[in-house]
Amino acid sequence: MFTGLITDVGRVVAVEGDGAMRRIVVESAYDPAGIALGASIACSGPCLTAVEIVSHRSGCRFSVDAAAETLARTTVGTWREGTRINLERSLRIGDELGGHLVTGHVDGTAEILSREEVTEAGSTWGASTRFTLRAPADVAAFIAKKGSVCLDGTSLTVNSVEGDAFSVLLIPHSLSATTWDERRAGDPVNLEVDLIARYAARLADSRAPAG
Repeated sequence: MFTGLITDVGRVVAVEGDGAMRRIVVESAYDPAGIALGASIACSGPCLTAVEIVSHRSGCRFSVDAAAETLARTTVGTWREGTRINLERSLRIGDELGGHLVTGHVDGTAEILSREEVTEAGSTWGASTRFTLRAPADVAAFIAKKGSVCLDGTSLTVNSVEGDAFSVLLIPHSLSATTWDERRAGDPVNLEVDLIARYAARLADSRAPAG
């Protein structure tokens, strides 16, 4: 379980394998002593298992395996040497829940439709950035205005919804502390809808009268 609050931006340093299974090596500032073999790490959204951890400079390099389903459903299949990814280690009992409950089970990819700078009158902290995205048709109904959504591992609040399109707003700090400043129109991002919305919809379906 995760919160969608990014704690490091890692860099892919090696990719091996094919469409059935790939081993990806990620360089991170994480202390290797704090990562157990088999630990779950959210890598730009998908929850992946650390299968090898080695010390490297002031941080570490950890390896994860991505199976065919992950490669097909997420952006992991496009990662190459040099790709930067948002990282979050799994939530521990007693940790602050600053974002929202995130499982790391990605529903699909959303496409960025536009990016625009938004400056509020009188602001001295710089412009925020609004991203408008299109959700996959089968999960669009789970996205609600003022609800939560996880995009590339980042917990964000939905500002507006119109059909299968929705928008989110990132403050300058969020841009600089994640990979979002690299994102442009046309880019795909990993999408996980809110866990509560998913279960609420399932409960409603189960109570609906049979046709």
